[in-house]
Amino acid sequence: MLKTLDIENIAVIEKAEIEFSEGLNVLTGETGAGKSIVVDSINAILGERASRELVRHGADSAFVSALFTDINASVHSKLNELGFSAEEDDSLLLTRKISSEGKSVCRVNGRPATVSVLRELGSALVNIHGQHDSQTLLNPDYHYKFIDMLSGGDELISEYKKAFSLLIAVRRRLKQLTADADKKDRNTELLDYQIKELEAADIKPGEIESLTARKKILDSADEALAAYAALIGAVNGDDDTPGIRLALSSVSDEIEKLSAVSAAAAEAYSVLRNIDDELETVKNIIETEAESLDFDPDEKERIEERLDLLYRLGKKYGETEEQMLQSLQNAKEKREALLFDDEELERLNSEYDDAFAHVVGLADQLSTLRKKTAEKFEKDVKSQLEFLDMPKITFKVHFEKGILSSSGYDKIEFLISTNPGEPAKPLAKIASGGELSRIMLAIKNIIAYNDTVGTLIFDEIDTGVSGRASGKIGMKLRAVSKSTQVITVTHSAQIAAFADAHFLIKKDFRNNRTYTCVTPLAYEERKQELARIMGGLQITDALLESAGEMLNNAKEDDENGNL
Repeated sequence: MLKTLDIENIAVIEKAEIEFSEGLNVLTGETGAGKSIVVDSINAILGERASRELVRHGADSAFVSALFTDINASVHSKLNELGFSAEEDDSLLLTRKISSEGKSVCRVNGRPATVSVLRELGSALVNIHGQHDSQTLLNPDYHYKFIDMLSGGDELISEYKKAFSLLIAVRRRLKQLTADADKKDRNTELLDYQIKELEAADIKPGEIESLTARKKILDSADEALAAYAALIGAVNGDDDTPGIRLALSSVSDEIEKLSAVSAAAAEAYSVLRNIDDELETVKNIIETEAESLDFDPDEKERIEERLDLLYRLGKKYGETEEQMLQSLQNAKEKREALLFDDEELERLNSEYDDAFAHVVGLADQLSTLRKKTAEKFEKDVKSQLEFLDMPKITFKVHFEKGILSSSGYDKIEFLISTNPGEPAKPLAKIASGGELSRIMLAIKNIIAYNDTVGTLIFDEIDTGVSGRASGKIGMKLRAVSKSTQVITVTHSAQIAAFADAHFLIKKDFRNNRTYTCVTPLAYEERKQELARIMGGLQITDALLESAGEMLNNAKEDDENGNL
């Protein structure tokens, strides 16, 4: 439960320390005195958004701390989950400092924490029910949540949400693949063309260099053949002209004859013999080269066509053979991936069917559980409303089957009839403000007995209700406070009379500044406050007597077990 709340420099509250009791705690005060600021401070310590406007004018920062005692197992579990722990006496201290720039510094039992940590812990510590909560009754989209709170089906709901999330993920992937179908077909056609074109080319590494060299040779082949023929003719001669070798041979014979008597002739003969050998070598080289140039006349055209093809392919797929072959490999891999998409589409369709069937099965279970819960819920709400002076009301939980969503397929709406014999209709069309408040209180009371939080806060839940019904609301709040700490802000004397601890929120003006203080009230002070609420500024003896009677009657009802 919330044991102590310390507030510093929050709006018009300069400093306040509130010691709450275990049972029903009531906050009263004139309109504008600052009752809502106390609730805002509690919201801040529970991790709700707190703007810099919350900081008191002229102060550098605001500070809120809340001490919780006797925390339950769910809070211990949440603390462990978030990496924190309670004190040995099962207490938990939350603090939050808010600077005038809007920045927050948060701590859990003295250890630094984030605002999100406070928010998660807060959901396990306190439930705050404000005036706006009644508006949720007017919106059927929220009605299933009330049923789920009472169903005890947390595990089923969690399993359903996980299954539905998986279904959505599969559907999203299917939608993406289906949307890409036309694009995929175009890509497939393009890749098929590229693969066919590159494979048909039968590209070999080094081919361009080899063909280019061969082309250069063929380009100069005619000129080379003519030169080679002239050289061979010069060496060998023909029918009309002796060749160089024949001429040298005749001269060599004559020089050879002289070599026996002349050293110079012998040396000259040796040189001539070497020249003859060199001429033979030259002739053989040229003849071999000439034979290599004996080519098919169409070869040059074929080489030019091949180089032109490789040039065109190079422009599209890469200049070198290696780059073109890599483009071929890339195209094959992309084509394979697209083929895999077809397989993936088939697999996802099957997975979607299975996931859909699983979600529908869980939705059926959830719907069955909700309908069973709704039967008891209708009876409990009827009983609560009878106690709250609405005995003739008919309350129904209406079910329709809608489309699957993250909450199942049930469309749930609360219907009422305030007049016997009239058909039940949606709350928004029938209920008045006071009726809505009592219906919400009835629902909250039912939920309170099923809630694991240690503290319930009702912020002016009595709005629109007065007289006898307010007294019944006070009795109901006091009854709930037997099992769960209740803190309520109220303008009703009938409700305030049932408080275990009564706090007055009062505004004061000093030195041109506004100050709000929170004061716990003793019996006589409570009488004064109840009289003020009932009678306004003029407090008469009759009002004081009536206030005392209210307090005594509330105490007797409690002691006699009438709550």
